Amino acid sequence: QVQLVESGGGLVQVGGSLRLSCVASGRTFSRYVMAWFRQAPGKEREFVASISWNSESIYYADSVKGRFTISRDNAKNTVYLQMNSLKPEDTAIYYCTAVWPSDPTRRNTAFGSWGQGTQVTVSS
Repeated sequence: QVQLVESGGGLVQVGGSLRLSCVASGRTFSRYVMAWFRQAPGKEREFVASISWNSESIYYADSVKGRFTISRDNAKNTVYLQMNSLKPEDTAIYYCTAVWPSDPTRRNTAFGSWGQGTQVTVSS
C-alpha cells in the first residue's frame, strides 16, 4: 500500500511563497502521473496541478496558472509544489496523489488513499 506524506505548509501573508513536498513510498513512483489537489473549508476538493512521469506534460488549474509550479524528483520519490504570489483564496489543505494519464485532473483511486495533507493559510 502506498503512503503519501505531504509537508511544507504553514501560515504566510498575502504575496508570500511556500514550497510543498510530497514523498511517496510503497510503489514505483516514477511510473505515475502525480498531482496536487486542495480542499478549502466547506468546499469540495479541487485539482491544482499535475505532472507526467517524465515532467514533459504539466497542467494547472486556471486559478493557479502563472503563480504555482509543479515539479518532481523521481530519484527521491517526491513531487513538489512551489507556490508564489499567494492569495487568501489559496487557503486550504493540500494533498498529493496519482492521477490518470488520460485525465490528469482525476485521481487514480488504485494508487492508494489520500495522505494527511498539509495546511496552507494565507492571511490578508
